Amino acid sequence: MSKILKFLSRLTFKTIYFNFKYFPFKTAVKLPVLIGRNVFLHKIKGRVIITGPVKTAMVQIGYGQVGISDFKRSRAVWEVSGDVIFNGRAFIMHGCKLIVSKGAQLNIGENFNMSTECALVTEQKIVIGKNTSMSWESLVMDTDFHHIFDEGGNKINYPADIFIGDNVWIGCKCTVLKGAVIPNGCIVAASSLVTKKLTGEKNIFGGNPIKILKSNITWKL
Repeated sequence: MSKILKFLSRLTFKTIYFNFKYFPFKTAVKLPVLIGRNVFLHKIKGRVIITGPVKTAMVQIGYGQVGISDFKRSRAVWEVSGDVIFNGRAFIMHGCKLIVSKGAQLNIGENFNMSTECALVTEQKIVIGKNTSMSWESLVMDTDFHHIFDEGGNKINYPADIFIGDNVWIGCKCTVLKGAVIPNGCIVAASSLVTKKLTGEKNIFGGNPIKILKSNITWKL
């Protein structure tokens, strides 16, 4: 199958609607964002911003196949009322959820890979660096949603920004919560919990409570 036919086979009405909803005409006609058939466009509000050169299919949502989930039935969700910034190529697989509240910002670095059944939930701000990957069933969330008060009636659980560096690999079934910072070049081991600022680049962090498992590492896809 030629590249043109392959592209046309993946083209959906959702893709056309999404691009012309979010972008000016000269950008929209290039179809920079591809939306898969199993993506539920629950809220199409806020803004989508692409920095740098605009290319066709540079952002893909709801595609790819991983054996741990049902590609044909697994549904991704786009629920956006704030700002989503793409700084280059992004590949977001089937079953993923992107939830961005009004006034919040999700900033995604170049060459971002998000495996199946992951979720990014932003009430305030999440920043992800370039060449970073999330493995399946991981969650990044900068809010508790529910409000917690002390005995004086003062709220004690405000949202807090999350910063994930360049060249970070978040393993499967990880949870990254409000206030977390993951340095450049690091790996977060499978099923780990990150709730604070981690220090030191090129480390493997893991466990709960999280700690350094190995230092001076490099990794690649």
